[in-house]
Amino acid sequence: MRTDLHGPLSAYAARLHATAGDGHHVASPLGAWLLLAVTATTADPATAEGGTAELAQALGTDLPSAAEVARTLLDAPHPLVGSATALWHRAGQGDGGPAAWQAALPSTTAVGALPDQAGLDAWAREHTLGLIEKFPLKVDWDVAFILASALATRVSWATPFDVADARALGANSPWAGRLRRALRSPSRGHRCAIVSTARAGDVIVHAAPAQTTDGAGLVVLSVAAAPQVPPAEVLAIAYDLSAGAADGAPPASSRSLFDLPLGETPLWTLTEERVHTWARDGREERHNAVLPCWSARNDHDLTAPALGFGAAVTTLATALALPVERFEARQTAVARFDRYGFEAAAVTGMAGVTSMPPEGVARTAELRFGHPYAVVAVATDAGADGTTGPWHGVPVFSAWVAEPEEVSEA
Repeated sequence: MRTDLHGPLSAYAARLHATAGDGHHVASPLGAWLLLAVTATTADPATAEGGTAELAQALGTDLPSAAEVARTLLDAPHPLVGSATALWHRAGQGDGGPAAWQAALPSTTAVGALPDQAGLDAWAREHTLGLIEKFPLKVDWDVAFILASALATRVSWATPFDVADARALGANSPWAGRLRRALRSPSRGHRCAIVSTARAGDVIVHAAPAQTTDGAGLVVLSVAAAPQVPPAEVLAIAYDLSAGAADGAPPASSRSLFDLPLGETPLWTLTEERVHTWARDGREERHNAVLPCWSARNDHDLTAPALGFGAAVTTLATALALPVERFEARQTAVARFDRYGFEAAAVTGMAGVTSMPPEGVARTAELRFGHPYAVVAVATDAGADGTTGPWHGVPVFSAWVAEPEEVSEA
C-alpha cells in the first residue's frame, strides 16, 4: 500500500527548504513533518482549539489522516531507513491530561521522563548510526517536554560509480577546476534521462539505486536544471519526479535524444556515431552522468510560522495539560554521497518551555550514614501484569555496617 503522503510532504519541503535558503544544505522535511504528524495523534479532531487548525494547515492534510500516516510509517519501519520518535516530559509534569492521547501515539514512540543533555545526545547517536552526536536542543530547567524524531540510512549502491576526470563536469562548470576527480555512472544499473518540465524546461536526472534488503530499497535521485533556474524550482521538480522514482520507470516526459540537437548545452553534450545495434529503427539511445561527491551538515531553526511547530507545541501542551509560554524547534541533518554509497541522518526536536514557577520554599535533607547501620537486600519478583512471584519481598542478604572502607582509587 502506497502511503498518501507525497503531495503534503512536497508542499512542506518547499517551505522548509525556503527557510534554509539557497546555499549548500541538507534537511529532512520528512523528519519534521513526521514530528508534526505524531503531535496530530494527540489532538482532538473535533475542535479547532489548541492550535489544531494551524497544525492541519502546516501538515497539508487533516489531522486524522496525518496521524494515520505517522502510525503507518513508524510502526512498520523501512529496512534501510531507521526511524525513531520519543516524547519526554518532566517528572511530575504532563501527567494531568487525559490518558487517551498516549494510547493514540504510534506504538513505537517512546514516552518517559525527560533525560539530561547527555541522555538526549546518546539518543541522537543511537538512532542515527552515530552520524549525529549532539541533540539539536538544549535542556534547561524551563523545558517542560520534548518531542523528537530521528531518521537515518547508510546504503551501498547496487552498482558503484566509475571515476572520471573532473573536467568531464563541463568547461563551464565552476567545480571542474576545483576538483581532480568526479563520479561517472556505470554502464548498467543507474538510470539517466533528459526530462521536459513545465517549471524549468529541460532538466537532467540521475537515479542511483541502493542494494536492496528483502525487496526494500532506496533510490537517490539527482536533478539539475539550467544555472539560472532558482533552487526552489529545481527542488520542487525533484520532488515531483521522486513520486515515480521508486517504480524504476523513466519519467513520462523524458526526451528522446533524437529530438534534441547535437552539441553542447550547460547540462549535456550530445554526440552521434555509427554503431551496430539491435535497437528498433536502428536508433539506440545511451545516457551516462557525471556527478561530484558531496557531503553536508546543517542545523535548521524550525520556528518559522509556516513550518507549524508553534501550533504543534500548543496542541501537545493541551494534551499534556501543561502551561507552555514559548517553544523551540530545530533539526540537525547530515548526508554524504560518494562512489560506493549514500548515508544521511536527521534529528528533529521541538520543546515546550514553561515560565518560571512562583516563588515558594524548598527544604532539602541530606541523609548521613555516619555511624553503624543495617542493610537488607530484598528480592523483587513482579510480572508486567502486576502479579508477584514467590520471591517478591523476600530478604536475601542482610548486614550491619560498622567498619567502613576508603573509596577505591580505581
